[in-house]
Parts: sequence; structure tokens; C-alpha cells
Amino acid sequence: MTSSIIRIENVKKTYRMGDVEFDAIKDVNLNINKGDFVAIVGPSGSGKSTLMHIIGLLDSPTSGKVYLHQKDVSSTTQEEQATLRNKHIGFVFQLFNLLARTSSKDNVEMPLIYAGLGSGERRKRALEVLKLVDLEDKADNLPSQLSGGQQQRVAIARALVNSPDLILADEPTGNLDSKSGKEILDLLIDLNKKGNTVVLVTHDLSIASKAKRIIELMDGKVVKDTKN
Repeated sequence: MTSSIIRIENVKKTYRMGDVEFDAIKDVNLNINKGDFVAIVGPSGSGKSTLMHIIGLLDSPTSGKVYLHQKDVSSTTQEEQATLRNKHIGFVFQLFNLLARTSSKDNVEMPLIYAGLGSGERRKRALEVLKLVDLEDKADNLPSQLSGGQQQRVAIARALVNSPDLILADEPTGNLDSKSGKEILDLLIDLNKKGNTVVLVTHDLSIASKAKRIIELMDGKVVKDTKN
């Protein structure tokens, strides 16, 4: 039986700007299953970012249900969402979001501090995932001493360090040159082959084509959900 990590049912997210309301996403239904490699695509304003925030438990829907491992998490508090994110979801962002005056190792350790692990275990696990992304020799380097591609590898290591159920990557190659972007995409593909579940948000169809499944959004609705 396929194991569902995230299930979204009839989700709508409405925002208000002054006296005007608009639905960023509406009537969205989807499953993210263990082992999936999903690309979410669509033009600017299609609802990609809003859907990513819902999947990543960074925001709650206006209506509809969100399930994490079959448990309804639609109405959790911000504190509960933060705990769930730290335990279940690893984030990779376009702008890396690394602490500038902090070494690669210490950046990777950050989720483990929140999880309450001791310093020895944090160091051990941080070095393990840095080795996984071929950056063990850069453990003591600051972000300014790394290339863009290396910084994104550190960010991926940070996303992996808590052994999350889901890696959520938002335009992870958007700030990289083509060679570094290909290396990061190849790394995500390799991680998926090793059993990691990956959701990739991108506007680039050539990148999306590498995923096993493509979900296309238009005007806040899923218009296509196809397997590669």
C-alpha cells in the first residue's frame, strides 16, 4: 500500500487586500506519497508559492483539509506547525538562507538545536550529511567562502539532517549558473533514488521534466497532474 505523507483535500486559501478578497488556490486536491519526486509548475500568480506554503505547513488553508501521515493538521497553531516542520519537512530555498557568520557545519546543525540534540550528536550528524553532499571538507567554511552551488549543497544538507519525510525545494536552482544548477538537480534526483521524497517548485519546465510527476497550476487550480 502506498504511504501518503501529505494529503490535501478541497483546499482553498483566500487573501484579503483592503476590501478585496482573492483566492490564491481553490479546490486543490493532491497526495504526496513516500518516494515521490514531484515538480509543481505554473506561471507567476498561478498559486505555486501558496501551495508550497500549505504543503510545507508554513500556512493554514482558509478551508479544506491538510493531512500529514493521515493526521489532520489543518488547524494547528503556529507553534505546532513549527514542531511538525522541524520533524517532518526539510526546506531548500532559492536564496539558500544560510547564516552569514556561521560555518557550514553550524548552519547544518541548526534544526538539530531546535530538536534538542546534544552538541556531540549534532556534530556527528552534521558531518554525515555534509559528506553525503560532498562537502565534508568545507565544514568549517563560512558561506562567503563557498560558491553558490556549494552554499545550496549546505542548504540541502541542513534540510536532510533531521531525516525528514519530505524535502521541499523552492526554485533551488534559481540563483545558480547552469552548471551549478544541473549539479543541484542531479543531487536531488540522486537523493530521491535513495528513497527521499522530493517536492520541487519551479517555473522551469526543463527542470520539472526531470521529476517523476508534474503538477501544473493555473489560476489557483490544478489543471494537470501527470507522471513522467
